[in-house]
Amino acid sequence: MTASNLRDLLVNMLTRDLGGDRRRWRIAVGDVRVYSRATHPHCNWAVAPSGSNREIAEVERLVDDLRARHPIVAAG
Repeated sequence: MTASNLRDLLVNMLTRDLGGDRRRWRIAVGDVRVYSRATHPHCNWAVAPSGSNREIAEVERLVDDLRARHPIVAAG
């Protein structure tokens, strides 16, 4: 899984589960930052969601779930 695949997955799941515009969810998710596995061996990615309190909470809830299934991603 790459960072761009993960972002697409987040946006698709948010749109499917909560409705709304894909563009708005893409903005709310922001970029997936990938860190070195040498310094982050258990989970090498993070997002910094933005938007309303509801949007941020929904993104963070989904990120927590996806981290368990996809802890390591490749840049890209």
